[in-house]
Amino acid sequence: MAGHVTLRTDEGDEHLDLPEFEARVRRGEVSPQSLVRLPAVTGEVFVPACELEIYKRLHRPKLAHFSRAFSLTRFPWMTSGLILLNVAVFLATARGSQLELDDMVRYGGKVGPLVRDLGELWRLFTANFLHRDALHLGLNMFVLFNVGGALENTYRTLDYVWLLVFTGIATMGASLWLNDAVTIGASGMVFGCLGGLVAFGLKYRSLLPSRYRSILGDAAIPTVLGLLLIGLTSQGVDNWAHIGGLLAGLVTGAFMRPRLLTDARRFWWEPALRAAPSLGILAVIFFGQQLFFGSALPVLKPERDDAFGLSVPVPRGWVRGADPLGSVAWFNGLSGLGRASFAAEAVEMAEGADASAQAQRFVDERLSPRALGPDVLKVSHEKVDTVSVGDRDAVRVRATIEETGGDTRVAAWFVPRGTWVYQLVFLWPADLPKYGQVVEQMMAGVRFVEPRALRVVRAEALLFPNSPQALARLGQALLEQGEALPAADALTAAVRGAPSSLASRVLLARAWLAAGEVERGCEATAAALAYGPDDPPALEASARCELALGHPRRALERLEKAMAGAPQDERLKAAASKLRATLPELE
Repeated sequence: MAGHVTLRTDEGDEHLDLPEFEARVRRGEVSPQSLVRLPAVTGEVFVPACELEIYKRLHRPKLAHFSRAFSLTRFPWMTSGLILLNVAVFLATARGSQLELDDMVRYGGKVGPLVRDLGELWRLFTANFLHRDALHLGLNMFVLFNVGGALENTYRTLDYVWLLVFTGIATMGASLWLNDAVTIGASGMVFGCLGGLVAFGLKYRSLLPSRYRSILGDAAIPTVLGLLLIGLTSQGVDNWAHIGGLLAGLVTGAFMRPRLLTDARRFWWEPALRAAPSLGILAVIFFGQQLFFGSALPVLKPERDDAFGLSVPVPRGWVRGADPLGSVAWFNGLSGLGRASFAAEAVEMAEGADASAQAQRFVDERLSPRALGPDVLKVSHEKVDTVSVGDRDAVRVRATIEETGGDTRVAAWFVPRGTWVYQLVFLWPADLPKYGQVVEQMMAGVRFVEPRALRVVRAEALLFPNSPQALARLGQALLEQGEALPAADALTAAVRGAPSSLASRVLLARAWLAAGEVERGCEATAAALAYGPDDPPALEASARCELALGHPRRALERLEKAMAGAPQDERLKAAASKLRATLPELE
């Protein structure tokens, strides 16, 4: 019996083993004046428990008070208010008892592109108060009332607020990091409360009254696992958000102390100190973009298209996709409200790149209500202005497309490069004006690099430096990219190697004229005509020479002669028609 303790009670003597006696002392179930006999210490004599060294070491009055006074019977007013807020938000936002995807975006759901691109961090908070339908709302609020109510009884009000705020934002933060889908709902906050309850039960299980020990300890973990399993086996559930909220609740709960174990307030400002973490994280969420992050968002990554020879920085997270306004396109991943896109296209203009003409064609053909679709009500354009893109002169067209579902902003840049005009078109919702700043950031990083076709012929010319054919192809590719002087050098070498090549001589004439070397260009044109006096390309080059010398009528005569040799050449017809239109002004 040396390891046993006899505890004298009103009902008689109770024999306990030493571990059970120690557990009762920790739980405060043995009062200091209770008579105790521990043979190894007291022999056969009963003494007050407070005289035993083991009692002095284990007995904590505050813990004893916690074990006796802990209760979950107080009505959870704050949790009930939170539930009423969620119900009110649902009634104000749901249409036909259900929240559509565009409504989730409009009213503050977690939308990854809008958070990463525009810095709308506040969505990580507001998304917790939106619900898809009544069933979604009902399930979350039922669990929140039971679990959150228990935590409200357990912790001080401001500590409970911190757990709700932190776990709610951690929920959406985990979803933002690991899931691109639009996410709404208080389920992550609910899992945060479950995590806090599990942490409390594990940490204070030995001190809890027996009627709460199984509820807050043994039953909590199976409940959490069951809810996680339901989420994993259901469609349309953001399980990463649930896991993020659960982990945040576990971490938070591990450091929180129940209200019955906290010290009495000594200073009047202590509540303000405890409110500071919640207010601080909310300040970051709602004002972080203006106060802290500045222009750090979005994070841009360069995207390069070798076929076009174009490099443009796009926000990280944008994906490639089809777009009717360009053969190469990226967009922010949204299909409806909130969608922003960038499309690029290279338009060949054999007569020479004319950015203004292509801009007008774009307005007439692409921005008409008929071309844009039946939902378009009106398209209004601003005045075309001259800008610079990547150290190149360009023109810009800005417009607003008025649609039944909301207005869309359009900004299109037209950049000439040799015989090509690069068409760069951005679209974004008028309700998200910050995307206009993102567009400006993207355009500031646009660079024109060597396209794949030019790189291939340049490599061929390096491999076969004495090949007239390789040099001619290099010269033609350089001319098409607007590099007239390098093209003239390559074509001069090609003509030297193959003097009888009429095509190379015509290209050489065009290269010199494009470089502003009128005298050399006209000499090369005369040489080409000597080899092919009736050749349409040579006659067209001669027309270019006459125009450069200020003889438009002679140029028209050369074009008409070229058309006689190539009556089906639409390009020659268009050039002649354009020239005829200018002749009255030149007389």
